[in-house]
Amino acid sequence: MDRTTPETDWVSRLADEVIAEAELRAPGKPVVCASGLSPSGPIHLGNLREVMVPHLVADEIKRRGVECVHLLSWDDYDRFRKVPAGVDGVDASWSEHIGKPLTSVPAPAGSPYGSWAEHFKAPMLAALAEMGIEVRAISQTEQYTSGVYREQILFAMRERRRIDAVLERYRTKAKAAAAKPSQQQAVDEAELAAAEGSGAAAEDDGSAGSGAYYPYKPYCTVCERDMTTVTAYDDDTTELTYRCEACGHGETVKLAEFDHGKLVWKVDWPMRWAYEGVVFEPSGVDHHSPGSSWVVGGQLVSEIFGGKQPIGPMYAFVGISGMAKMSSSKGGVPIAADALEIMEAPLLRWLYARRKPNQSFKIAFDGEIQRTYDEWDALARKVADGAAQPADAAAYRRAIGTAAGELPGTPRRLPYRMLASVVDITTGDDEQTLRILSELDPEHPVRDLDETRPRLDRAARWVATQMPAEARTQVRAEPDAELLGSLEEEQRESLRLLRDGLADHWSLDGLTTLVYGVPKVRAGLAPDAKPTPELKVAQRSFFALLYRLLIGKETGPRLPTLLLAVGADRVRTLLGG
Repeated sequence: MDRTTPETDWVSRLADEVIAEAELRAPGKPVVCASGLSPSGPIHLGNLREVMVPHLVADEIKRRGVECVHLLSWDDYDRFRKVPAGVDGVDASWSEHIGKPLTSVPAPAGSPYGSWAEHFKAPMLAALAEMGIEVRAISQTEQYTSGVYREQILFAMRERRRIDAVLERYRTKAKAAAAKPSQQQAVDEAELAAAEGSGAAAEDDGSAGSGAYYPYKPYCTVCERDMTTVTAYDDDTTELTYRCEACGHGETVKLAEFDHGKLVWKVDWPMRWAYEGVVFEPSGVDHHSPGSSWVVGGQLVSEIFGGKQPIGPMYAFVGISGMAKMSSSKGGVPIAADALEIMEAPLLRWLYARRKPNQSFKIAFDGEIQRTYDEWDALARKVADGAAQPADAAAYRRAIGTAAGELPGTPRRLPYRMLASVVDITTGDDEQTLRILSELDPEHPVRDLDETRPRLDRAARWVATQMPAEARTQVRAEPDAELLGSLEEEQRESLRLLRDGLADHWSLDGLTTLVYGVPKVRAGLAPDAKPTPELKVAQRSFFALLYRLLIGKETGPRLPTLLLAVGADRVRTLLGG
C-alpha cells in the first residue's frame, strides 16, 4: 500500500490498524468510521472529540487512497431527559416534554428551528463544515420511524432472553464494582458532568427490575413519552402490549408494523455496529465504567448480532482554560462555534490532532490563547524550515487541511497577541488598525486589513468577549505632569534617548531594539549586548516607567506594539518631549 505520509503519529498508527481490520472483516468494501452525538443540549468541545478522533483517522485513510466513510449518528430519537440550565428561551415549562424524543420537543423560544434536536444540531453542523469535517449524517429518528431497523428490532425481541442473560452478567459485575470502589474505577466528576451536559446516551439496558425483560421501549402514541412498560409480546404474531405510566394509555400493536419506539441504548449501540459494519468508533470515559455500554456492547455484538466490536480507543476529557464571558444561550458550556469565533479552524483542529485520544487537554478562552497561537506559529515556521519533529509535522499537516485540500487561512499571519493588543488600543478602529499594522515592517507593509483576516477578526472577537475589563488598555489623554516632575535625572535621560530614537527605529523590530537598548546604553553597554541580571532589573524598571506614563499602569501590551499604536508624536508628548 502506498503511504503518502512518512510521519508516524497516533493517527497513522490507528489508520494502519483500522485498514488491516477492515480488510479482514469486509475486503474491498469502504472502511466505516463512526461518531455519535445526542443533541439534547449544547454540544460542547468535549463532544467535538467524539467527531475529531474518527475524522482524523478517516481522513488519513482517504489520503492513502482507501475508500472510507465517516458516519455521524445523531441520537435524536433519544428521550428528553431533563431541562438543561442556562439555555436562553427555555424555562421550567419544558419539563412537560421530558420522556419525548428530542425531535418531538419544541426548540427554545425564538429559535428558527423546528425542534429541540435541530436547534442544537445546527451550530455543530456549521462548525464541522468550517473545520473541513465531512460526515454522512444519520438521524436515528428517521432510521427508527421509517422502519429501517425493523428486522433488527424483531430479532432482538426474539433473542431477548439471551440478551438479558448477557446483561445480567454485567449487572452483577457493576454491583460488585460499586461495592468496592477504587481509583481505577472512579471517573472524574467533572468528566461525568461534561458527559451529562452533552446529552450522552443514558446507560439504559431495558431492565425493569422484575418481570419479563424486553429490549424495546415504545413511545406512547398518545402523549409521545417513553414512560411505558411492555406487558406482553408474542413472537409469532409480533403483537406487543404496553401501558403508559404518564397518561394511562395502553394498547396492543404489531411490532412488525409499529415504528414508534426504539431499542434501549445498551442494545441499540451494538445493533448499529453490526448493521453499519463499523470498524472504528471511539467513545468517552462515561461509556467505559464496569458494566457500561461499551463493555457490554462488545459481548452483545458478537454473541447476539453476529458482528464485531469496533476498534475504539477511549478519549479523555477536554477542559476549558478561562471563560470571561460565555453566552447564556450556550448554557455556560462552550461549543465549537464559540471556539471558532476566537480562533481559526486550523488551530482548533490542531489542538485535537496533536494529542493522543487518551490525553486530556485544555482549550484556552483566556489569555492563554495568545500562548497557544505563539506555539502554533512557531510550529508553522519549523515545518516551513523542515525542522519540525515528524509527529509534530504530521499534526500540523492534519490541522491545515484534509484529503480534500487545504482549509482557508490568513494570508499574512501576524502574531495573535499583537493583533489583540492593536484592536484593544484602537478599540477596533479599522483606519488606526491599518496604520499600525502598515508600520510594523516598513519594507513589507500591510496594505489591506484583508491580508490579516480571518485572524484579525478572531482576535477582535476575543478582545470583545473574553478580555477582562481590567486588562483593557486606555492610553492617557494628557501627560502625567506629576510623575514627569518627580523623575530623577537618570530616568529623564532614558526617556530622552527613547524619544530621540523613535524616528530611526519606527518598526516593530526597530522599537524592540530601542526599548531594550536604552537601559544598555545608559549602563555603558552596546545596544546588542547580552543582558546581565543587573541589566534585566534596570530594563524592568524602565518598562514600568513607560507603562505608567503611557497608560497609567505598571504593565500592559508589549511596548513596541503599544508605541506603534500610540503613534510617534503622541508618544513624545506623553514622555515629556
